[in-house]
Amino acid sequence: MATGTVRFHRVIRAPAERIYRAFLDADAMAKWLPPNGFTGRVHHMEAKVGGGFRMSFTNFSNQQAHAFGGEYLELVPHERISYTDRFDDPKLAGVMKTTVSLRATNFGTELNIVQDGIPEPIPVEACYLGWQESLALLAKLVEAEVTE
Repeated sequence: MATGTVRFHRVIRAPAERIYRAFLDADAMAKWLPPNGFTGRVHHMEAKVGGGFRMSFTNFSNQQAHAFGGEYLELVPHERISYTDRFDDPKLAGVMKTTVSLRATNFGTELNIVQDGIPEPIPVEACYLGWQESLALLAKLVEAEVTE
């Protein structure tokens, strides 16, 4: 049974376009989304409404992989992304829904994330920790001004 919800609010010193792209680019996702201690691989990504994605995280210490995938429900360029997630593991049954909202500010982009339907076996605190680590990596990726 899916029961948990997490919410995040951040201001990132980068334009909304760059953050939006980081959520829909397979190479970027593999770089920033896996939390500390995990590697990520995007197996499929069709970033359009009704399109889907498939990804896996691998624990670097014990090499156990967790695969998941979902469908894009809403894509409003530089403003909003909504998608579902479903784990392959039957012990983590249920469909999660994640909504990412972006708003330009004088200091960068305000980022709000809500993830609903976290499977009961996953502690909500673990989701908070994982997302915090992932968002720190996202900020490092999109805030960098590489000129060459």
